[in-house]
Amino acid sequence: MKIKFLIPVLISFFFLNNNLIAQKNSIKDGNAAKQLIKLNNRLATGWNTWYTNSVLSHVLLPAGFAIDLRLLNHQQSDTLKEALIGREDYGTKEHVVPGPHAYDGSYTDLTAEWKNIIIRVQSATKKNAFFLLISPVKHSRSDSLIVYPKMLWGKKGQITVMPDRITVHTPSGEIKIKVAGGKYSISDSVMTFSLDHVIALCSDQSRSAEDVERIINDSKKKFTAVKSGYKELSEEYNAMQTVLAWNTIYDPINKRAITPVSRNWAAPDGGWVLFDWDTYFAAYMLSLDNKDLAYANAIAITKEITKKGFIPNNSQPGHKSEDRTEPPVGAIAVLAIYKRFPEKWFLREVFDELLSWNRWRSANRDIDGYLVYGTDPYDYGTNKSRSATESGKMKAAKWESGMDNSPMWDDAVFDTANHRMMLADVGLMSLYIADCQSLSKIARVLGKTAIEQELNERAERYSRKLKTLWNDTFGLYLNKDLVTGKFSYRLSPTLFYPLLSKVPSQKQAERMIKEHFYSAKEFWGQYIMPSIARNDPAYKDNHYWRGRIWAPLNFLVYLGIRNYDLPGARKDMVVKSKNLLLKSWAGENHVYENYSAETGRGDDDARKWSDAFYHWGALLGFINLIEKGYVFPP
Repeated sequence: MKIKFLIPVLISFFFLNNNLIAQKNSIKDGNAAKQLIKLNNRLATGWNTWYTNSVLSHVLLPAGFAIDLRLLNHQQSDTLKEALIGREDYGTKEHVVPGPHAYDGSYTDLTAEWKNIIIRVQSATKKNAFFLLISPVKHSRSDSLIVYPKMLWGKKGQITVMPDRITVHTPSGEIKIKVAGGKYSISDSVMTFSLDHVIALCSDQSRSAEDVERIINDSKKKFTAVKSGYKELSEEYNAMQTVLAWNTIYDPINKRAITPVSRNWAAPDGGWVLFDWDTYFAAYMLSLDNKDLAYANAIAITKEITKKGFIPNNSQPGHKSEDRTEPPVGAIAVLAIYKRFPEKWFLREVFDELLSWNRWRSANRDIDGYLVYGTDPYDYGTNKSRSATESGKMKAAKWESGMDNSPMWDDAVFDTANHRMMLADVGLMSLYIADCQSLSKIARVLGKTAIEQELNERAERYSRKLKTLWNDTFGLYLNKDLVTGKFSYRLSPTLFYPLLSKVPSQKQAERMIKEHFYSAKEFWGQYIMPSIARNDPAYKDNHYWRGRIWAPLNFLVYLGIRNYDLPGARKDMVVKSKNLLLKSWAGENHVYENYSAETGRGDDDARKWSDAFYHWGALLGFINLIEKGYVFPP
C-alpha cells in the first residue's frame, strides 16, 4: 500500500521538479534575451560610419539621419556619390586610405582620392555632440564637396537646409548641424562647398571652426593613447582594429550592429552579408577590446541557423544558403570569447544552436565514420543567384569547405545521388573534434552534464577514426578517397589541423613539422603557408585557394602548434604571419583577403580575387596578440 501510495507522489514530484527546471531555464533564457536587446541598443547608438554603401557617410542612430559627403568634378560633370575602401579593383576609381577608427565613432579618419581630388575627412564625438572636419589636400578650382543630408532605412524626419545650418525634425527630437567653417552655396536641399577652404560642421551650435579642429585633434590623441597600450604590437593591432571598425555597419532589418567581412561584399547584397567561419573569426578578434561587438557578431551568425539545424555558409537579406554550412569553428571562437569575457548569458544565447549544428554534421556528413563535405538540394524559389542554383552540385560541396577552388578537391569523386564529396577530410574531422571538445567545456560551464558526456563520446569516436588517416610512411595525416580507399597526396595546411584536436602524439607532431612544415618543396619559404603545397601542379595558378596564403589557415595551424612542444615552428608562424600582414599594411593600409606565397603581395591575383580590405586577413596579426597574452586561446 505504501509503495502504491508513493508512486503517484514520486511522479508528481518528478513533473513538478521538471517544471521548476523548465521555468528556471526559461527565466535564464529571458535574461539572455534582455541582455541581447541591451547590447544591440548600446551598439546602435550615436554618430558613426554605419551606412554600408559609403565610408563618406556619417549616420546618427537610432534616428537614421545621415550626412553624406560627395565629391563633384565640374570639368567632367561627374559626382562621386559613394566611396568604399579597396574598391579600385571593383570597377570604380576612388581610392580610400583608411585611418584610425574608434569602434564607437568617437574618432574617425580617412583620406579619399578621386579624379585628382584628395580630401581628408575626420570626425569626432564628445558628449553626444558631433564634429566633422574636411581638409582639402588636392583639387582644381572648380571642384566641390557636396554635403547631402538624408534619412536612411525608412526612418522618419523632416530635413531643412538653411543658410547657416541643417535642421532635421525626427520623432525623437530635433537635430541641428551648424556650418562652422567653409564657403558654400545652397541648392536642391544640399550644400555645395568650395574646396579652397577647410570645411567644419558640428552639432554643437556654440562651436567655431577652430573649436571643431581642436576637439578632433584631442579625440585623435585619446584614441592614439588607447592604441599605444599594445606597445610593440601596435601595428598588428592597428591593422586588425582598423579593418574591423571600418567594416562594422548597421543592419536595419534586424536592428543590429554587425561586422561583415568587407563592405565590398555587403553593399551589393542588400546592405549586409554574414559568412559563417569568417564572422566567428571576426568575433574572436573583436574580443581583444570590444566585448559588445564580439558578442554581437558571434550571436548574429549563430542566430542565422537554418531550419535543418546548421549555421549556413552565408546569409543576407532574403536568402541564406540552405544547402551547406562551413568549417566548424563557432564553438572554438565562442569558448575563447567567454574566457575573455565570462558572462554565462552569452553562452546560453548560442549554445542550443551550436549543439544543433554539431549534431547535424555527424548525422548528415558522415560516411563510414569519416566526415566529408556535401550539399543538400533545396527549393530556392525565385532566387537565381549562383549561390542558390549550385545547390546539390559539386561546386556547392566545395564551397562548404570554405576553400572554394582548392586543388584538394580536383580529383575527388562526387556522389550525385547523395550529394557528398567522397573524400574523408582530415581538416574537417580535426575541426569537428575540436568543436566537440569546446562545446563540451561550454556544456560543463552551463551545468549540462549529459550533453557534456555526449560531446566527449563523439569527440572520442571521431578521434579514433582520425587516427586511421595517419600515414606513418609519409609522416602526415592524409585525406582518403572513400571510393578507392587510397590516400590523397594533394597537400594543404588543413592536414596540420589534427594538432588542434590533440590527437597526434608529440612524436607524430614533430614529424609533421620537420618533414612537411619545414619542407621548402611543400610549405616552407619566405612567406607561409601556401594553401596548396609548392610542389603541387596547381600551386603556380596563384589564384584564390590555388596556392595563395590565407590567414585563417595560418591561424588554425598556429592554434594547433600551441598544443605541443614545438617552439621553433610556433615562433616562425608568429613572425612570418605578422611580417606578411605588415608588408601590405605599411604604406597602403590594406588588409587583404589572401596573399601571394611568392611575393607576399595581396593585389597580384590576375583575376582580382583578393579583396583589399577583408577582415580575416588580420588574423595574421592576431596570432601575435594571442602569443603575447593579450587574448586567450580557446
